[in-house]
Amino acid sequence: MPEDTPIETQNAPLPETQAAEAPRASAQAGASEKRPFRDRQGRGGGRPRGNRGGPRDAARSEFAQKLIGIRRVARVMAGGRRFNFSAALVLGDKKGKVGVGLGKAADTQLAIEKATRAAKKNMITISLTKNRSIGQNVEAKYCASVVEIRPSPGRGLVAGSSVRTVLELAGVSDVTAKLLSRSKNPVNNARAAIEALRAVAIK
Repeated sequence: MPEDTPIETQNAPLPETQAAEAPRASAQAGASEKRPFRDRQGRGGGRPRGNRGGPRDAARSEFAQKLIGIRRVARVMAGGRRFNFSAALVLGDKKGKVGVGLGKAADTQLAIEKATRAAKKNMITISLTKNRSIGQNVEAKYCASVVEIRPSPGRGLVAGSSVRTVLELAGVSDVTAKLLSRSKNPVNNARAAIEALRAVAIK
C-alpha cells in the first residue's frame, strides 16, 4: 500500500510563512518608529507644540498686567448673532509707565493679546517724586467717569475700582484717588485715571 505524503513535507511550509512574516513585522515596527509627527488635522512636517519661549516671552515679562474686564459681546448679522469677546487690561512696569488697552476677538486669548498691544501703544510715562508720588492735584473726565487724584504723603495708596489698578501698575504711592461720578464702568474709570495722569506725564 503506497504511503501518503510524508509528515515532514506537510510541516515544511510553516517555517517559510513565519520567515516571510518576520521581516514584514519588523518593517512595520520600523515604519511606526520613523513616522513623522502629525497633528489632529493630519498635517505633518512639524514638531509638537509646547512652551516655545523666545524673545516674545522675554518682552512680555518686563510689564505686569491685570485684567479689569472681560465680557462676551454679540453683533446682529443677517444670518443671526455673531459672538466675540472683549477684554480690557492695564499694563505697567511699576516704575512710571502705564497704559490701558481694549481688544476684541473671537477667542479670549486673542482678545487679551490685542488688548496688550493696544496698551503698549498708548502707554504714558509719569514723572514721580522721590516718595513715588505725584507733584500736584490732577483731575480728568472720560465719558461719564470723573477722577481726581491728590498727593497725600505718608498715607500710602488710597483708591478703589480700576483706578487703584492703574496706580499700582504705574508704581504710584502716597496718593488719594476719588471717583467724583456715579459711573461703575471699570474701563472708563481706568481711562479717566490715565487722562488725569497725563498732566504729570513726561512729554
